[in-house]
Amino acid sequence: MTGSSSSSRWSPLARTACLALAFSATLTHAFYLPGVAPTEYHDMDAVPLMVNALTPGSDSELKSVIPYDYYDPLFNFCQPKDGPKAQAESLGSILFGDRIWDSDFKVYMGAPEQCRLLCTHDVTPVQAQFINARIKENYVMNWLIDGLPVGHLRGARREQEKQSYLIGFPLGVDVREDAPWFNNHYDIEIEYHRNVQKDTLRVVGVTVDPISVKTVEEKAEGCGIKKGEQTLNPMILSEKATTPVTYTYSIKWTPVATAWATRWDKYLLVGEPRIHWFSLVNSVIIVLFLTGMVAMVLLRALHKDISRYNQQEAQEDFQEDFGWKLVHGDIFRTPAYPMLLSIIVGNGSQMFLMASVTILFAALGFLSPSNRGSLATVMIVFYMFFGIVAGFISARLYKMFGGEAWKANVIGTAFLFPSVIFGSFVALNFFLIGANSSGAVPFGTMVGLVALWFLVSTPLSVLGSYLGFQRPKIDNPVRANQIPRQIPDQVFYLRPIPSMLIGGILPFGAIFIELYFILNSIWFHKIYYVFGFLFLVFGILILTCAEVTILMCYFHLCAEDYHWWWRAFFTSGSSAIYIFLYSVMYYFTTLQIKSFTSVVLYFGWTAIMSVMFFVLSGAIGFFSTFAFVRKIYGSIKID
Repeated sequence: MTGSSSSSRWSPLARTACLALAFSATLTHAFYLPGVAPTEYHDMDAVPLMVNALTPGSDSELKSVIPYDYYDPLFNFCQPKDGPKAQAESLGSILFGDRIWDSDFKVYMGAPEQCRLLCTHDVTPVQAQFINARIKENYVMNWLIDGLPVGHLRGARREQEKQSYLIGFPLGVDVREDAPWFNNHYDIEIEYHRNVQKDTLRVVGVTVDPISVKTVEEKAEGCGIKKGEQTLNPMILSEKATTPVTYTYSIKWTPVATAWATRWDKYLLVGEPRIHWFSLVNSVIIVLFLTGMVAMVLLRALHKDISRYNQQEAQEDFQEDFGWKLVHGDIFRTPAYPMLLSIIVGNGSQMFLMASVTILFAALGFLSPSNRGSLATVMIVFYMFFGIVAGFISARLYKMFGGEAWKANVIGTAFLFPSVIFGSFVALNFFLIGANSSGAVPFGTMVGLVALWFLVSTPLSVLGSYLGFQRPKIDNPVRANQIPRQIPDQVFYLRPIPSMLIGGILPFGAIFIELYFILNSIWFHKIYYVFGFLFLVFGILILTCAEVTILMCYFHLCAEDYHWWWRAFFTSGSSAIYIFLYSVMYYFTTLQIKSFTSVVLYFGWTAIMSVMFFVLSGAIGFFSTFAFVRKIYGSIKID
């Protein structure tokens, strides 16, 4: 996210999950999943060319977020004689929006094709209108050869060091002056590497140069297409009459020295690595500033206060309590809505562990772009298995709060938060179904997700709740008084809403630069792979959430405001508000989306991502403050 570690185009659910992680590949060049063996070919072996969904893609403008199936009747592309056959895909690959089929292209290892006819189809006015609209929205075609996504080159061919692949290639050219040009001829260049030890060949690169041309010469080299001819005689689809379209392709094989293990490097080039380092330095500066503030509070103010309080017994003159000790009799008073707080903290812990372990696996190189959908699959698996953590923590907190409705707590932990996310996902999926998009998750996959939820996550959550309720109640270092202490009027910046909004700024400031690259990779369909940076930024986010929440809690306690339970959660969790606002700004400044369905999908998934990030960061702030409060009030002597 980018983030995926997958080369696939991303469906909304995958986008949400990745935005929820919100934070790219190891810093090494050899980036492939350990244990995945390359496919060995001999001369004239068949090399399957697979086709994937068409997706909107552009370096500068994004006008839609809706993918379409390659074999959608409105495109009317050439199909195999026996009909297309769907390829087996993982759960994660399906959720990422992959819809992979075989094709009628004939590709044989090392065998060039000067000009091969694929088929000739008549494009009706309705189909032409649909295709022209997709060209104007910068849609790209996505093919796969030997697991590599076919792309087109960015950068001059002579400047090999500056070359990088853009995944996919344009469906056509929007000339803006006239009807769009439709690309119907494909110059395919396949790079291969010879394995001397086994005397076999390996595919290490695939590019396509699409051309729009009305007439071709089938027996001529390159179909008789001369340089610049497509600008003189392009293929234009009429929206008023049927247009015959001839699809052709040529194949060129090029031997290169690129090793199979590094064949993904051209896809993974970082455009501006200095910006990533700037992001990291910016985050480190924020953490150092907060660390200094917290250290000053802990080592100077708190240490001095605790020493003074503990020396009062040895003094003959009575000294009245002041500062944060004044609220010692109310600090562990049961908060409002204890069940809801325990449930969302438990679910936030589940999200936090899922994100942490997934990013760690990605940073270690286990989530390769060659393993399609691996990121989504791993995220779902970890989320399901960490349901036991959600149940355990929720039960422990609820028991500490003195709650007795343990059945409601068990059910709420297993179903409340997942129901909100899954219900929103289903609702937005109907928009994709209404748009006849291939990104709509199939019914069978939906059933599979529900089965994982009810048969894996829910039983583990119930088991965690059982283990939590069986443990002894957490004893607080200070007992709560029967009569609540009156809270004095607070200055403006220490009131609930302003203080929580202030607290959310710094965690957002630690990640917002990297967040820009994540949004780019997700919505512009680029591979976001620098998980080394991501791992460090995520660690900085944890420290920032913990430190800013502790600092704000100390200021509130000194102002005799002991309502810290919910505030600790909301202080760090409020950074999700800034993420959503940043996404709104990103929409107006970077994207060109205009269709109602695309707008609903964009803001819908962004909102879901923000909610997931809210519970994740909120749990960090809650546990940090909980440990801080127990520590300081356990260090003083209470009469």
